[in-house]
Amino acid sequence: LMLRYRVCKSFEVESGHMLSKHAGLCRFPHGHSRRIDVVLSAARLDSQDMVADFKALKLAMTPIVRAWDHAMAMNSADPMLGRMGADQRVVVFEGEDPTTEVMARAVYEHLSRELRSGKTYTDENGQTYRLPGPESDVRLERVRVTETSSSWAEYGE
Repeated sequence: LMLRYRVCKSFEVESGHMLSKHAGLCRFPHGHSRRIDVVLSAARLDSQDMVADFKALKLAMTPIVRAWDHAMAMNSADPMLGRMGADQRVVVFEGEDPTTEVMARAVYEHLSRELRSGKTYTDENGQTYRLPGPESDVRLERVRVTETSSSWAEYGE
């Protein structure tokens, strides 16, 4: 059994979605207070005795949090999409409904790319942070998106 360290960083967004393929009320606009939990693991800690810097994770997630917070998520094929005004905050999911499962996968794919990139992030004070790059053994284990107090979806290993 290989023991691993695990860390989780959570993010909160207020977002709406419309599930055009749903037969019930979920096809109409409705919203959720969503929590996004990102779990990373490593067999060894880095030179700062961390799996990953929480600040670097926060900065890597900023584009998603900014795009999704107070926005309406919709399927590109939703007939209602054309009725949304140009000034509306809409996040379009290409050819699929923005279910909680799809949203969890989208976050996972985004963070996987960020981890592989070895990119450096700069915060509002000019400080730089870096996620572990592809040379590390840090793994993005899973992303959990909570939709309600009794419902969540995960995507990952």
